Amino acid sequence: MFHSALQRLALAVSITAALAGCTTVGTDFGTPENVKDASFRHLPQAGSTAAHLPAQWWTVFNDPTLNRLEEAALRDNPNVKAAAQRLVQAQAQAGLSRASERPSLGVGASVSNTRSSAETAQGIALGGRSIKGNNYEVGANFSYELDLLGRVRRMVEAADAQALAAEADRDGVLLMLSSQLATAYWQLRGLDAEMAILNGALDTRRESEQLVTARFDAGLTNELDVSRARIELSNARADLHEVQRQRNLVEHQLATLVGASPSALLTAASATPAVLPAPPAIPVGLPASLLSQRPDLAGSVAALRAANAQIGVAEGAFYPSISLTGNFGYASEALRNLGDSGARQFSAGPLALSLPIFDGGRNKANLAIAKARYAEAVANHEGRLLTALREVEDALSDVQERQQQGEAQAASQTAAARGYLVARARYERGISTYLDVTDAQRSALAADRAAVQINTQRLLAAVAVARSLGAGWQPSAQLAAVAK
Repeated sequence: MFHSALQRLALAVSITAALAGCTTVGTDFGTPENVKDASFRHLPQAGSTAAHLPAQWWTVFNDPTLNRLEEAALRDNPNVKAAAQRLVQAQAQAGLSRASERPSLGVGASVSNTRSSAETAQGIALGGRSIKGNNYEVGANFSYELDLLGRVRRMVEAADAQALAAEADRDGVLLMLSSQLATAYWQLRGLDAEMAILNGALDTRRESEQLVTARFDAGLTNELDVSRARIELSNARADLHEVQRQRNLVEHQLATLVGASPSALLTAASATPAVLPAPPAIPVGLPASLLSQRPDLAGSVAALRAANAQIGVAEGAFYPSISLTGNFGYASEALRNLGDSGARQFSAGPLALSLPIFDGGRNKANLAIAKARYAEAVANHEGRLLTALREVEDALSDVQERQQQGEAQAASQTAAARGYLVARARYERGISTYLDVTDAQRSALAADRAAVQINTQRLLAAVAVARSLGAGWQPSAQLAAVAK
């Protein structure tokens, strides 16, 4: 009898599995339409569409200090650790959903001692006797939801997609952190270069103040020129303190990004602080490749897949759900008789069916919510895609315009330096007043500082291009499959 029951149970499971493979509630997910633009508007003519940034994209700057800081940040930053734990949670949640696809099997054992009352109706019927004794039981139980229409499969699909979205979110945190750190680092180096220029200007103004004072003591100039020289000297000192203040803030930010105390000193002074490197050329590629290059877009597609699967889960609530249970074991009053054939007990079933008849519109409302959430996810994805394209165009435009601005500023720098030399020579020969020297000094200093600031912005623009293009992100095989 037991073996025939097991055979019937196996047959029911096999038929159900065959039916489950024939249909699935909801619709299969399709990747949204990709970008149709042939190229970016501000793509440089020399821009490459074949090469890709390396996974450690910051190495294109060839700066050992930047490389060291990036590695430390990706290892120690608290936001990275938190994003990693969110991914672990999502993957564990997906594991819980996948467990729903499989039968549940458990084993158990129990020992009890019972005594019934002799004064109850049952005890009186037995002649005023009580029933007492030991009970030993050991057995296994089985339960399984027959996923006829694929509701459980859609739940698993949604959970897997949410885990992929969490993976993309983790990768997005890494990308954002690395780009923020590179931005802060080049801002710091730019301020170092500006401080070097200001220190040079401070030395020049100190010499000028000494020269004007000596000429005043010799009766060759007036006190107004001495005041002007001292004003310029004090202004240079004030500017230097202001830039130092800004550098302190950036250094604190850099330490925090690395995961260190803001008071930590992470960068050594550069041997040539006034010299900034030329920005590297960043390979751009095509607009259509952004889906496979940016984790936020890949994560957006994964979220779309999850929302689409949830529609199938909501549709599944309109159809019957079937569950199957069973158990097998042994029970005996005496432990020595527990393995006897007479102590065997089992049940196959029930094969329970649950069909919603009237729920007050609850299932219909849940389906409407699921469809609206999917439509919202589609709109959000389209918005993210447009934002990604704008970020690339903005960064490429900055690269072009900053380069032209730097070329123009270099001409201004040369002219201002020449003007200062002429003004000082004329003053020393007594042809002009010290006001001309003051104006020329201000123009030369402003031109030098502007040149450094533009060069810094060119480096920051290169970082922005790399970040907007995904900064060498390499998706996992599962994420790459979702984005296709």
